[in-house]
Amino acid sequence: MKSILVLLLIIGSVSFATAQETFDMLTIAGHFATPQPFEAESTYTGKTTERGTMVNLNVPIVLNEKQTWYNSVNYMQWNVNNDIEMANDIANPINVYGLILRSGLIQKLSNGNSIQLVFIPRLMTDFKNINNKHFQFGGTFIYEKIYHQRLKIGYGVLYNQEVFGANVTPLLNLEWKISDRWSMSGLLPISSKIKYKVNKNLNLGIHHFGLVTSYRLGEEAYQNDYIERRSIDLGFFVRYKIVGGIHVEGRYGYSLGRSYKQYNQDDKIDLALPLVTIGDDRTQLNENSNFNNGAYANVRLVYAIKL
Repeated sequence: MKSILVLLLIIGSVSFATAQETFDMLTIAGHFATPQPFEAESTYTGKTTERGTMVNLNVPIVLNEKQTWYNSVNYMQWNVNNDIEMANDIANPINVYGLILRSGLIQKLSNGNSIQLVFIPRLMTDFKNINNKHFQFGGTFIYEKIYHQRLKIGYGVLYNQEVFGANVTPLLNLEWKISDRWSMSGLLPISSKIKYKVNKNLNLGIHHFGLVTSYRLGEEAYQNDYIERRSIDLGFFVRYKIVGGIHVEGRYGYSLGRSYKQYNQDDKIDLALPLVTIGDDRTQLNENSNFNNGAYANVRLVYAIKL
């Protein structure tokens, strides 16, 4: 029982999708965007549809009262489809997949604060002719400070060797219980939630999620090119506890800066930072297929444990 209590206290600070009172062990989600026309500069007419799937499993292992080995596996899939006939060397439709492992140590310090060091290898691919170029390697380091019983803030950095080059993101891991009903949590600038607790079964609020990802292509017509996906999803959410630890969550909002850009394998940048790229003189191969931002809906089935 003591180990379980220690586990619940620690893992609340490392979840990438946690509210303050619960820890999400398993999440299965579907993403559905409204069909959108091509940008005004495009010569194509018609609309493009984006669909996505995500499965996330978190499995922390308590080593002792001060150490926990954190593990999670995340699977994602994105599909961008239209009825347009494009050149053979342009990926259309776009089908890309990500398999991400997070594994590392959470060390609790004598003053109650903690250090998190997590290794994050990724397989980012279209599942065609997979080789070592389809793998990426990165990690996170976070120092978490407990300011008081209702506020914990972690300061750190995320590094990943994307297909296009090094990607570095400063991190702010926040858990703030503002009042008995209001709370805010997130791994900024990647994700955040502002939540209002209506009752013990119902929560609602606003959320955001924004992360740059890149996927190596193996299809022979454009082998070793890559897709760079960008999007900032901002919207509302409602989460309802069905029974036990099973929750259903609905999200509705708007995708900003959304793009699926195709580049040649040798077209890289010097460094990517949040909202800024250094040494970026790449040439987009599928510029004619850019489509507009638009609304999306996201439905999630979640199994969570109470902290």
